[in-house]
Amino acid sequence: MATTSFTHHTIAIQQVEQILLGARGHGADVEALLHRAGISPALLQSPLSRVTQAQYAALIFVLRHAMRDELWGLCRRPLPLGSFAMGCRLLIGSRTLGEALHTGLRYYRLLLADFVPRLQVQGRVARVSLVPRGEPSPALAYAERAFSFLAYGLACWLVARRVPLLAVDYPQSALGHSNDAGTLFQAPVHYDQPCTGWRFDARWLELPVVQNAQSLGEFLRQAPASLLVKYRDQSSVTERIRRILRRHLAEELPSLEDIGRQLAMTPQTLRRRLHEEGQGFRGIKDDLRRDAAIEYLARPELTLLEIAAQLGFSEASTFHRAFKHWTGVAPGEYRQTHLRER
Repeated sequence: MATTSFTHHTIAIQQVEQILLGARGHGADVEALLHRAGISPALLQSPLSRVTQAQYAALIFVLRHAMRDELWGLCRRPLPLGSFAMGCRLLIGSRTLGEALHTGLRYYRLLLADFVPRLQVQGRVARVSLVPRGEPSPALAYAERAFSFLAYGLACWLVARRVPLLAVDYPQSALGHSNDAGTLFQAPVHYDQPCTGWRFDARWLELPVVQNAQSLGEFLRQAPASLLVKYRDQSSVTERIRRILRRHLAEELPSLEDIGRQLAMTPQTLRRRLHEEGQGFRGIKDDLRRDAAIEYLARPELTLLEIAAQLGFSEASTFHRAFKHWTGVAPGEYRQTHLRER
């Protein structure tokens, strides 16, 4: 069976639960919305299950139009449809990233009632922060996190490169700590902070804005799905290790020492670099096998035995136990629900 050297990261079902909080609060038919996005409602019963990036992006699109709200009913008042496109049109006229961030966050301060987005510079560190205005709630906490991620993705698009982050800040909230945050932002996540936001070296504020009206049209056709993957740092240690491991999934995976030799780094340096990126070697291996399994289960021409072999399992029963441990759902059940929705 042909394989590729790249497997997309999947998304935790908690992200699906949280983005649905607004729809649930407004009495929408959540099961119908999930069906339209190609997600089986049965997956919500397993707290370990995952969805693909394409499914999550489809859910964003469905919720946006069903709720007539670009923050999906999570806030006290809706963010009007077209707000994001209008904001992008304002920003492509900016000279630098710093100018664009000031303009964009000022624009959204006119539209948002529940938190105040600001750009602050202290010494050599710039910080985008979302200061809450009212009482916290799980729905508003997720709205802040989603806005923070989309703002970061937009900033990277404007300068056509990933802006490396020093840290991502999350306050203590009823949502708990998201294990996906470090993967999404590719940066260490600091919890129990005063407010949601992200920090970066202030020198990046001088990066020129390179997008224009022509590139904006294509960007808007692909957003928000493009923001999930377009500016991932493929040169990060995490992604380089993931690509090396991906080539060896059907056999015994290389050790940290083996990978260190390929990357010309000592194991100690690798561990330190992974820690700086908020990752661990064992977690990368488990996440890759799980994401590849989900990718293969979406291909009906592959048997469970073939999938097990491609993931390096000698027996289908061992793969069955591992997949259930990763997702809380047996691989056959996951495949049936995914293919039925598709």
